[in-house]
Amino acid sequence: MPPWLFHRMARLGRVLSEAIVLEYGRTELLRRLSHPFWFQSLGSLMGMDWHSSGITTSVLGALQRGLAPLERELGLRVCGGRGRHSRRTPDELVGFGERTGLDGEALARTSRLVAKVDGAAVQDGHALYLHAFIVAEDGAWVVVQQGMDPVRRRARRYHWLSEGLTSFVDAPHAAIDGAPGGAIVNLTDRRAAPSRAAQLALVREGPERAVASIRSALGRVPHLDLPGHHAVTASDVVLRRLHGTIAAAAERGPVDFAELLLTPGLGARTVLALAAAAEVIHGAPCRFSDPARFSLAHGGKDGHPFPVPLRVYDETLGVLRRAVERAKLGNDDRMAAIRRLEDEARRLEAGAEGPSLEAFVEGERAASRAYGGRSVLDGAGTGNVAPRRTSSATRARGAAAGREARGAGQARDASSPEAQRDAAGAADTARPSAPAQLSLLPR
Repeated sequence: MPPWLFHRMARLGRVLSEAIVLEYGRTELLRRLSHPFWFQSLGSLMGMDWHSSGITTSVLGALQRGLAPLERELGLRVCGGRGRHSRRTPDELVGFGERTGLDGEALARTSRLVAKVDGAAVQDGHALYLHAFIVAEDGAWVVVQQGMDPVRRRARRYHWLSEGLTSFVDAPHAAIDGAPGGAIVNLTDRRAAPSRAAQLALVREGPERAVASIRSALGRVPHLDLPGHHAVTASDVVLRRLHGTIAAAAERGPVDFAELLLTPGLGARTVLALAAAAEVIHGAPCRFSDPARFSLAHGGKDGHPFPVPLRVYDETLGVLRRAVERAKLGNDDRMAAIRRLEDEARRLEAGAEGPSLEAFVEGERAASRAYGGRSVLDGAGTGNVAPRRTSSATRARGAAAGREARGAGQARDASSPEAQRDAAGAADTARPSAPAQLSLLPR
């Protein structure tokens, strides 16, 4: 991970976690982390490659870095990680137990058992290489593990949640997410209980008892099958949800957003990113079936769907940080405003119309430089990826989007005369005749 993105991911993961704990409690944050669709959407919002297995490592690393200073305040600790870091998990849990009064040895045993289950009881051709254990001071925990199929180079992620867990060997997972295929020996399936009993009998009584058959047919369950292509395509996004987010951002443009969030001069592009962040904080699980949509808030480090707009990213961080700090002091007005953004997006998506995904991405690419766009593909940090052939009309729309983007991107210091002029211009252009005509987007 490039440092310029990882540090921002750590800060965004920290403030989003604080917001969720403030709004819904620590247990809800653990529930969210155990949901693979939400987890993937969080990584997309952070600017990581939206379809990559690297999201798991990066998100957990960012949370580990971001939440470490808040261990006492939030009562949370992110242990483990990838490779050699995963082997330190038991010792880290013992240390956490000593600081909080929990039974650290029991937590360490749980860590080892969870790793054994996914490494031996579930044999699906994926070798584990990542083990992260997120534990709370009340003893609740969530585990996220990932394995890699060395032949197909595809990853599979395993989510565990202590809440409601009654057995480590009988359907213990909150979710297992990855492309189906190949023979799987899953001794944690409820139907494998006779096989588990037979194996114990073989150990106790010898080989006289035969192992019961395990039916391999699995029922259809929701799963994320992320593609191999880097570009975000229309098939990767639920367009009505994107239009709802755009429309909500348009209706909460800079003029009334100053009243809404008490942040004068906030540009429409940042409102759009905040609407996506609001959904990550407040959205229902069913709304995370298209994690690619959340990459449209802050782009991706590989330049897909567009370079990471650093000014928008930093402004999003600033708004969320100020909202969380005010909420800690008992002033919930800004957190409530962010919550209303998510409500507005859900309300509007049923009838909102807007640009195609291709037009939206084209506009964001055109505006990238003005937003401080950056990716790992550009050495100079301008964020521009290889130029693409476009029509003159598209270039004209892109130039207009870039001019508006420069005004919004320079509006951070609201006290300067230039910022006030930019804010006024953004306010004039952010009141479209229809929600779909957000000023930054190609019309």
